[in-house]
Amino acid sequence: MKISTGAHMMQGATRLATIVAVLARHGIAGMFEKRFGQAAGYETDDPWLASTRITPRHLRLALEELGPSFIKLGQLMSTRADIFPPAWIEELIRLQDQVPPIPFPLIQRIIEHELNRPLNDIFRSIEPKAIAAASVAQVHAAVLMTGEAVAVKVIRPGIRKKIQQDIRVMAALARQFESLSESGRLVGAVNVVREFERTVFKELDMFIEAGNMSRFAQNFRKIDEIHVPEVFWDYTSRSVLVMEYVSGVKMDQVDAIRDMGIDPEDIALIGLRSFSRQLMQFGFFHADPHPGNTIVMPDGRVGLVDFGIIGYLDNAAMRQVAELFLGFAEHDYDQIVGALHRAEIIDGDLAKNSEFLADLKDACETFYGRSLKTISARDVYDQIMKLVLAWHIRLPRNILLILKTFIQTEALGKILGSSASLLEQARPFARRLVMKGYEAHKISKTIGKDFQDLYTHAREIPRWTNTILKKLSEGKQEIEIRHSGFQNLDDRLEKGINRLTIGLIVAASTIAGSLVLNSSQKIFEFTVDYLGHHTLSATGILGMTGYVIATILGLWLFISIFRSGKM
Repeated sequence: MKISTGAHMMQGATRLATIVAVLARHGIAGMFEKRFGQAAGYETDDPWLASTRITPRHLRLALEELGPSFIKLGQLMSTRADIFPPAWIEELIRLQDQVPPIPFPLIQRIIEHELNRPLNDIFRSIEPKAIAAASVAQVHAAVLMTGEAVAVKVIRPGIRKKIQQDIRVMAALARQFESLSESGRLVGAVNVVREFERTVFKELDMFIEAGNMSRFAQNFRKIDEIHVPEVFWDYTSRSVLVMEYVSGVKMDQVDAIRDMGIDPEDIALIGLRSFSRQLMQFGFFHADPHPGNTIVMPDGRVGLVDFGIIGYLDNAAMRQVAELFLGFAEHDYDQIVGALHRAEIIDGDLAKNSEFLADLKDACETFYGRSLKTISARDVYDQIMKLVLAWHIRLPRNILLILKTFIQTEALGKILGSSASLLEQARPFARRLVMKGYEAHKISKTIGKDFQDLYTHAREIPRWTNTILKKLSEGKQEIEIRHSGFQNLDDRLEKGINRLTIGLIVAASTIAGSLVLNSSQKIFEFTVDYLGHHTLSATGILGMTGYVIATILGLWLFISIFRSGKM
């Protein structure tokens, strides 16, 4: 164990030395020194550039030279426009993931080991020369023994171990960057590395990518203009993916597309409609639509390949995105703010902040009166990012992925010479999605989920109660009960009871007086000489007294209730 630990430390130290050497060659090593910018006499209003002499281009070149782990880290950073300045995002999006292929004999050994059978038992033929080679995998064309033309994607050997080693070095550098630099703390360098670690290994698992492809194929099964390759599951493992070979040309090869008799602008519209459908109909979208991942087929369809980077939206998030889009398109600021609040992007205080609302209106009014055809996703993106950076809003990763994919998708359209706007193409999908939220089956589905959540919480109540009581018995928990609106409750209750009591006395006195006066038995009769002789009895006097008392109390009770205004 000590030898292994020592070996890891030695490898880590060697890799760290390599990284520092590359950073120094690109003039970046000083970013980890205190007051580097000030010592160099470098002055700028940009807080990022004020703390370091590094330029966006230097960073991109350094990341490309450092290899797969750092290229993937840079690609993640390119989606975090809420914390990185626009110039840096623009450069990081250009990161190239092309490297020389590894020798075919090594590829053959990986395939045979993963699939546990000789290569000749799987393929009728396989091309030794890779048709694509990236930092984590490469692709070879082949033909299965059953005759299907396929593409074989193979993960490079040792890449997982290398990335894990690089992540340890990244974490150490991120901690140092945060401890020495205000910019590092502002960006949250350690959290960026943690997010990278959570996502990068998903791209190295071919089972996950194959599952993404199958789900896409199911979503687009009734849409003829999009084609998703079939997965051959019998020949797929964690490090090998065998899928249908999609013949055609890359989407940026405009002349080749025309040579096939296809109008490039039609292809651009297919791409814009496809992304709108993914985002607002399926909630499951291809988040890396660059030209190498988008193939124009000879029959005019568009083939989507490489499903390593995928974005997800649940039904609620899909509706919120649609509401944001429609609110922006129709200048409905209440709808925009409501959607942002429901998505928990802003809190209730910010939603009511007059200065924030003014900035939001300023951002949207930039496009007022303009046709959606004249508004690019890039324009909208720039305005959103100004607002986000000014108010220190942290956007969810999927929202950032959507914004990045918006730009990439529309950029493909411009490469094809199209003037179509992604906003214009997405608008009908957004409107249908918002309206669909009111359909009965959606409501019933939501109610069913709410009942499921209620059942889950109900099952937890005994455990929570036991925990609270246990802490109470140990003196570790205090319960404070506050009430409001009960200040005069005692007085009101007492008055009500008193009135009820008096009412009962009135009723009893009236009944008693009636019974006594109607009684045939007379007690203690005597004669009164007043305006003539009258014979009275004690029972008669008691009956009359009951009537008098009942009358007086009844009148008092009536007046009291009348004066209270609660008749």
